[in-house]
Amino acid sequence: MTSLQQTISPIDGSIYVEREHVKPAAIERALSSAVTAQRAWAQTPLKERVALLTRAVDAFVGKAVDIATEISWQMGRPISQAPGEVRGFEERARYMLQIADSALGPVVPEAKEAFKRQIKRVPLGVVAVIAPWNFPYLTAVNAVIPALAAGNAVLLKHSHQTPLCAERFAEAFEAAGLPAGVFQYLHLSHSDTTKLLADTRISHVCFTGSVAGGRAVLQATGHTFASAGLELGGKDPAYVRQDANLTHAIETLTDGAFFNSGQSCCGIKRIYVAAPCFDAFVEGVVNLTHQYRLGSPLDAQTNLGPVVRVSAADAIRAQVAAAVKQGARQLIDQSRFSQSELGSAYLAPQVLVNVNHSMAMIREESFGPAVTIMPVHSDEEAVRLMNDSDFGLTAAIFSSDDAIADALGDQLDTGTVFLNRCDYLDPALSWTGVKHSGRGATLSRVGYEQLTRPKSFHFKLSV
Repeated sequence: MTSLQQTISPIDGSIYVEREHVKPAAIERALSSAVTAQRAWAQTPLKERVALLTRAVDAFVGKAVDIATEISWQMGRPISQAPGEVRGFEERARYMLQIADSALGPVVPEAKEAFKRQIKRVPLGVVAVIAPWNFPYLTAVNAVIPALAAGNAVLLKHSHQTPLCAERFAEAFEAAGLPAGVFQYLHLSHSDTTKLLADTRISHVCFTGSVAGGRAVLQATGHTFASAGLELGGKDPAYVRQDANLTHAIETLTDGAFFNSGQSCCGIKRIYVAAPCFDAFVEGVVNLTHQYRLGSPLDAQTNLGPVVRVSAADAIRAQVAAAVKQGARQLIDQSRFSQSELGSAYLAPQVLVNVNHSMAMIREESFGPAVTIMPVHSDEEAVRLMNDSDFGLTAAIFSSDDAIADALGDQLDTGTVFLNRCDYLDPALSWTGVKHSGRGATLSRVGYEQLTRPKSFHFKLSV
């Protein structure tokens, strides 16, 4: 019996893509060819690898319009915003290729007479990349391009929701002339994905997804000792100090909460506001939220599309309802968003106050357009509440005093600290999380360290 995966578009509930899962024999061929191809690819001079991958980026960007449209149909992002994913892909890919020479160069310790000593960065082998649907290119590019630049082979398994993204990668690499077997994609069932990760020929796994998925990765690789980088969930907080530019904070954090319909691991979900500013801040967020246009992602005027599927919308509705039952207050008039209704993937944004840390709305991940706002009376209280979470991906501080923000940032249990911005990845900085948000890092020079291993050369020279 053929195993078929379907992409149900959140736009209209139609089947947008159908793909057959590959069979075990095809998985075996992919692994075998990846191992063989990687050996030759690792011997290809870095300059040539970078030049080829640069051509692939050029080819990918050349299809930007088609790619953006596919993103909208597959996962529901408004067409007014989808092209930004291609721009972000290009920024990250080109930066990682730009720094490859210095990041992958040898580490040479202090000179020692009659000895030549160095530490080289060598590829791990075959890297499996498991990519999600919410930012289907921005998450995958973090691993795919630097893994290949470092001399690894890559097997990409993309989400069932966004299979065309894997195929677009392959199309770009083929256009650039990447040798056969160096990059491959596989449409896999969950069980076959687990078997792939447990194969001894997989040297490293780059996984982006749920906490449960991260645990499954570690279980699958436990017997092979393959390393794994895990980017998991988030419940990211922001703190608006009394000295913040309130207008800027309102605009930035509202966008940080509702961009991509709130379906971002580093989206803003918890906002803590200095008590004297609380009422004005809340009023500003509510007014701005009421200006959002919920509708078809194909409409250029839409800036809030559906969430990925009806079940995801229902989960957010249930989470909000539970918080209200516990005393939270909804501030958004949902009648302004006529397309939002039960049984639909179209979900009105929501702002909640009168919340506390006993609520699931605060404790659990919320992958949708809903945000909570609480007043705080000191920096110490803000830090305590921001850290009171199982997650630790990013945290944002809004303040006019960067020295105080730096000191507060040192106290936050998080992978990234922002000042006066949020929900953004700078490829020059490592992307990493703590606690249930994961482990390991991508991007920056640090990202290359995760995709290579050190190999020491200790030569006693002839005399």
